[in-house]
Amino acid sequence: MTLPTQPLSPLDGRYQKAVSGLGEYLSEAGLNRARVEVEVEWLLFLTDHGFFGAPRPTEDQVRSLRSLVTDFGQAEIDELAGLEAVTRHDVKAVEYLVRNRLEQLGLAEVAELTHFACTSEDINNLAYALTIRQAVSEVWMPALRAVVAELRRRALDYRDAPMLARTHGQPATPTTMGKELAVFVYRLERIIRQLEQTEYLAKFSGATGTFAAHLAADAGIDWPWVSEEFVTSLGLTWNPLTTQIESHDWQAELYQRVAHANRVLHNLCTDVWTYISLGYFTQIPVAGATGSSTMPHKINPIRFENAEANLELSSALLDSLSQTLVTSRLQRDLTDSSTQRNIGVALGHSLLALDNILGGLGQISLNEEVLAADLDDNWEVLGEAIQTVVRAEITAGRSSISDPYALLKELTRGKKIGQAELVAFVSALDIGDEAKARLLALTPATYTGLASALVDHLSA
Repeated sequence: MTLPTQPLSPLDGRYQKAVSGLGEYLSEAGLNRARVEVEVEWLLFLTDHGFFGAPRPTEDQVRSLRSLVTDFGQAEIDELAGLEAVTRHDVKAVEYLVRNRLEQLGLAEVAELTHFACTSEDINNLAYALTIRQAVSEVWMPALRAVVAELRRRALDYRDAPMLARTHGQPATPTTMGKELAVFVYRLERIIRQLEQTEYLAKFSGATGTFAAHLAADAGIDWPWVSEEFVTSLGLTWNPLTTQIESHDWQAELYQRVAHANRVLHNLCTDVWTYISLGYFTQIPVAGATGSSTMPHKINPIRFENAEANLELSSALLDSLSQTLVTSRLQRDLTDSSTQRNIGVALGHSLLALDNILGGLGQISLNEEVLAADLDDNWEVLGEAIQTVVRAEITAGRSSISDPYALLKELTRGKKIGQAELVAFVSALDIGDEAKARLLALTPATYTGLASALVDHLSA
């Protein structure tokens, strides 16, 4: 017995709720609605300018025609499916849908301006630019900003919480948890600023980008000007030099930046996962949740692990999109057509990861007792401070020590030493009294430099 039809992608099944916002724009229906919008707005643009003596629709007719976009729903989806079953061409089906509405609105006399001088790619590239811009700005970017806002809040809360740093996984000069989280905030905010500068390019110049059909219809019209005016009226950036397709360079740039954000977030996940394993963060139990099918004590950091996996999938897809879309054989091939249908999948895995990261951050709390105990167990990290102070004292003529680095290396490398040993060692050093007092006042918990103040570098 076969199963009833099931979603093949987990984004449309198990995780559909977390990523459904992208479906509003990057689904087949979302793309078709944008195609309808481009067809409608192009027709209205032509009639507004009175090209070819076309009469201008009334205000009521304009509102009714635009409602085909604003009220686009299941009826239009079904109608397009029926039309495409006959035409075997998705954009042609959209053209016929618009023509049908023109007939119903008494606008048959301008019906031939539907899809006027357009190749399918004139419609598609505008539709993709519109839907991708909306999906990024209205769904994906707010999710990223929510994660950054939570990281910022915790960076500020934990700015004075000292902890042992672990360069190469080994005890190192202490820092604060707040400063470490602030590093991720700074990195991600820089990428956000780059993403905000994304140009969403579009072309509208006919079958091979030459305006040939346009000139054949009327050589007296400045068609490049018309094209630019129309493209920019939709809030997009006009690309004047293309083949049949817009070259997709802006898409490659966008996806590379999103993938960069993914990889920074992946770094965040691996660090937080490690802090959880060290006990720096404790996980807050979720009522009713099970961590292991056999070990009832466990609370697993599954949110961060899930996020890692989805960030990797998203980045792999985005890398493929970036590499594939910038190449088209001669004036046109269809490799981009199938490729672009996966934009929503690529962003969907990233969005799912953001949802998991935000949820995971909400289920951890800082364990300052563990941080303090770890610091107190690693007094040898003050070796850096001691040898640096001794170097300064030698330079100032207040010490006769010949090789302070070697001296501290012999004392501390690969060894555990405590407060008593450090105090005895510093007390016997040949350095000035003021420098000695400063060193004796240091503890691993206070040797955090400007870590707290560095958090102030985050933008307001």
